[in-house]
Amino acid sequence: MKNFIFAFIFAMISTTAFGQSTEKTYQLSSHILDVSKGMPAAGVTIKLEKYIPETKTWAFADEKVTDKNGRVPNFLDSSAANNGTYKLTYYTKEYFQKSGTESFYPWVEVVFQIADNTHYHVPITLSAYGYSTYRGN
Repeated sequence: MKNFIFAFIFAMISTTAFGQSTEKTYQLSSHILDVSKGMPAAGVTIKLEKYIPETKTWAFADEKVTDKNGRVPNFLDSSAANNGTYKLTYYTKEYFQKSGTESFYPWVEVVFQIADNTHYHVPITLSAYGYSTYRGN
């Protein structure tokens, strides 16, 4: 047991001391700000798809739900080659229904291209009758 504890402590110290991180990093993040409330939109499902040019179809890549801060920080593992065209679908109808708010857009689709290995942040500002998007950081 003593050797196990020593090995564990050594591993923790050496990982920290030599700058090695076992934490996974991600290339794509998103968040939603409900501008009608001035607050993040928590509990919104966001689906990620990748465009397949050969067949002109979309392939499912991932699906997540925004946290209490309206964020999804962990789309697309950074260790993979992720270049291509992607689509984020924000399922907004259910979000507005929860608060008894009538809305115009049942979902919002944002299509964008990843061209290199930098981080991409794709947020939307949202209200029941409008939305906007931009490339954030």
